[in-house]
Amino acid sequence: MYINAGYLNNSRTDFKDSSTPLVVGSCGTYRLKTRPKLPTYWQKGRRDYQILYVANGKTHFWFDGREEIVSAGYMVLYNPEVFWIHFTGSDVKNILAYHGISLDEHVFYCGVLPDYKALFRKIIQELQLCRYGYEDYIASLFNDILLLVDRQQHEQIERAAAYFNENYNTKISIDDYAESLHISTNWFIHNFKQYAGMSPAQYILSLRMVNAQSLLERTTYNIKEISEIVGYENPLYFSRVFKKEIGKSPAQYRKEMIPTEAV
Repeated sequence: MYINAGYLNNSRTDFKDSSTPLVVGSCGTYRLKTRPKLPTYWQKGRRDYQILYVANGKTHFWFDGREEIVSAGYMVLYNPEVFWIHFTGSDVKNILAYHGISLDEHVFYCGVLPDYKALFRKIIQELQLCRYGYEDYIASLFNDILLLVDRQQHEQIERAAAYFNENYNTKISIDDYAESLHISTNWFIHNFKQYAGMSPAQYILSLRMVNAQSLLERTTYNIKEISEIVGYENPLYFSRVFKKEIGKSPAQYRKEMIPTEAV
C-alpha cells in the first residue's frame, strides 16, 4: 500500500474554523497494492467536511446503513463525519452550493482528469512544507478543484441533453439514466433543470412536440405515422398530449399551418 498525506500546522486533529470562508485542514492519497481492501471508520464522526476523489478502481461506502459502490471519476462528500481532503470555514456551504455540490447528496460526478491528481498532490506537498502563505495557497488550489468539478458536471448535463436529442423518440427512464451515471435522480433533475430551464422529462416532451410540429408542417405523413416517429405507440394518446401542449389537435394544427391545396 502507498499513502501520502499533509496536515495544516502538522496537526492530525480535526477542527472547525469559522474565521475565514474556506480552510483546508488536510489532504492525502492512498493506493492499494498488496491488499484488496482498506476499511476506514470514523466512530465518533468529524467536525469538518471531507471530499474523496476516486481516481482509479472503485470504493464501497455505507450511507445510513446502505452500501453504495463508487467508481473512478466520482467524488464523495462526507458531512460531517483515492485522494481525500478535509476542510472547514465560515462559508463552506455556500461555496459548495456555488459549485453545484449539495450537502444532501453524498456522491457527485467529477470526471476522470489528471488535473485532479496534480492539484491534490500540490496541496499535500504544501501542507507538508508549510511555506509562507501556504494556507491561502492551498485554499486557492482547492477552489480550483471545485471549479473543475463544476465544469465537469455541466459537461455531463450537456452530454445528457445530447443523448436526449438523439433518443427522444425512444423509451427513456430518467431513473435508469441517472443510475447508469451513478448519481441520484434528484441531483440529476435539479442540475438538468438549472441547465435547460426544465426537467429532463419536460425536455424530452418538448423535443417530441417540436419534431411533431415540423412533421405536420413539412410532410404528408398521417397522424399515426408521425405519432410513431416521435415516440408514441398510441396515436390517440399522442393527439391528447399534442393538444395539451400546443393548444390544438395535430389535425387542426396541420390544417391551420398548411394551405388546403398543399395538403
